[in-house]
Amino acid sequence: MESNPESEQELIAALQNGDQRAFTTIYKTYWYRMFLVAYRKLQHREIAEELIQDIFTRLWKERATMKITQLDAYLFSAVRYEIIDHIRSKGPVNAYVEYYQAFSPLVDRNTEHTIAYNDLIETLDKGMDFLPEKSKLIFRLSRLENWPVPQIAQHVNLSEKAVEYHLTKASKAIRLYLEEAYISLLLLSYAVLL
Repeated sequence: MESNPESEQELIAALQNGDQRAFTTIYKTYWYRMFLVAYRKLQHREIAEELIQDIFTRLWKERATMKITQLDAYLFSAVRYEIIDHIRSKGPVNAYVEYYQAFSPLVDRNTEHTIAYNDLIETLDKGMDFLPEKSKLIFRLSRLENWPVPQIAQHVNLSEKAVEYHLTKASKAIRLYLEEAYISLLLLSYAVLL
């Protein structure tokens, strides 16, 4: 290994040449600050740690081909984009969780709430049963397993536009199913009260 680099440009060059000490120096210098940014935005320690680890893993794996002029700008831009990607990927799932929490008087993990949550998930699964197989697969990969559209398109051998079409149709169908299930539940509750 080479000696410890003096300047940021020497550190970048050493990293690109595979110097593990340069990587360790970058990691020790930036990891905590990057983690704080991610944690403040996500409010979830494990996810923030995972995002930062992913950035450093990618930095090491792609070190020879990366075009870095300023470490600070590069690394914190990477944090910003990872946070945005994470929030985007969790959007629909978070909407269902927020919906459940809005109608829950106490957000805790007691038995009654766990059963209600499981019922909601079961209802979602039943709603997906009415979808064509390809739409069901695409919806499940996107909304429940958080795959990005390009990855789904490659997996199911369709264009991204076609995948987006399936997602739109599936989302509308499941939304209608959930509305009907909710109305049925209200009518049943009303009938029981009479």
